[in-house]
Amino acid sequence: MIPWLTSDISFPPSERALTEPNGLLAVGGDLSCKRLIYAYSKGIFPWFNEDEPILWWTPDPRMVLFPAELKISRSLRKALQKHDYRVSADRAFDQVITGCAAPRRNQSGTWINARMIEAYIELHRLGHAHSVETWIDGELTGGLYGVALGRTFFGESMFSRVSDASKIAFVHLVRQLARWNFGIIDCQMKTAHLASLGAREIPRTQFTRIIEELIHYGGAEGIWRFDNDLLE
Repeated sequence: MIPWLTSDISFPPSERALTEPNGLLAVGGDLSCKRLIYAYSKGIFPWFNEDEPILWWTPDPRMVLFPAELKISRSLRKALQKHDYRVSADRAFDQVITGCAAPRRNQSGTWINARMIEAYIELHRLGHAHSVETWIDGELTGGLYGVALGRTFFGESMFSRVSDASKIAFVHLVRQLARWNFGIIDCQMKTAHLASLGAREIPRTQFTRIIEELIHYGGAEGIWRFDNDLLE
C-alpha cells in the first residue's frame, strides 16, 4: 500500500518506494514550500496529472549529470558558437515555467498544472527555484527551471521554441554551476535527450548520499542572476 501523507511533512523511507511504477513513494499532502524543500532534500519530487492526487517519486536508479561530465555534440557546439542569442537566469521564471507547461507535440496535456505552477513560482519568490532563459532578438525561445539546495540543482523541465534553445540554456547553466562548485544536477528520469548531454544513471542510495552532503554547503543564493557575457 502506498501511504497517504498528512499535515506532517515527513515522508516514508525511500527504500519503501515501489519498483513498478518505479519510484512511487507516497500520495497526497500539499505543495507548500516547506514540504517541497524537505522533499527535495530527501531526493523526492512531485509528479502527477491534473486529475490525480499529488504523487511523490524517488526512482531507482536516478538520472544525474555531474558537471564535469557534460557532453556537447558537434552540432550543439556550432549553435553555441553563433552568439546570436543571449542567456540569462531568473529574468523570466513565470514565462519559463509556463513555456514548460505547454503541451508537447502529439501530447494533449501536461503534468505541470496550475497547482504546480503556483507552488514553484512561490519557491522562486523565496529564492529556491530558478530559471535559465535563452533569448533571440529579444524573444524568449527556450529555457529550463529547477530547484537549488546547497550545491545541488534539481532540474524539473525545459522547453524550446527554436532548435537547441533549451540545450543552450542547459549548457550555460552547467558551466555556471561548475564555477559555483555544484556537485550534481538531478535529472530524475532517464531520457535519450539527457543522456546525449552526459547524464547517466546511478543507484538511488548513491544519489541520496551525495545530496545529503551537498545540500549543507553554501550554494549561490543571492547571485543567481547572470547572463552569458559572464560565462565565457
